[in-house]
Amino acid sequence: MKKIINGLRYNTEKAIEVGAYQRGCYPNNGDFSDWTATLYKTPRSGRFFLHGEGGGMTRFGSHNGNTSYGGERLIPMEKEEALEWAEQYLDAEDIEEHFFGSIEEA
Repeated sequence: MKKIINGLRYNTEKAIEVGAYQRGCYPNNGDFSDWTATLYKTPRSGRFFLHGEGGGMTRFGSHNGNTSYGGERLIPMEKEEALEWAEQYLDAEDIEEHFFGSIEEA
C-alpha cells in the first residue's frame, strides 16, 4: 500500500518490516474485532508507520452511520508510539533490532 500523509510518502513495498501481529483470523471468520497489522520503518528517514486490515470494530475499519465495515489503513507513528506498539505485540529480538538506543538494561 502506498499513501501520502502530510506531504510524506509511505510505501509498504519499499519500507523495512519491523514485525507483524494478527489477532484472530481476519478476514476469514467475519469477526468484526479481528485484525492483522505490520509495523514498518521507512528506509530513508526511519519514520515508523503501521499498516493494517481489520473488521469494523478495529482501528482499521470504517464506519458509515450505524454500520461498520472492514477496512485497510496506514497510520504514521512517532518513534515512542511505535515502540509502545512493538512492546505489546512483537518479540524482544525484533524490538532490539529496530529500536536500538531506545532500550536500556533493567
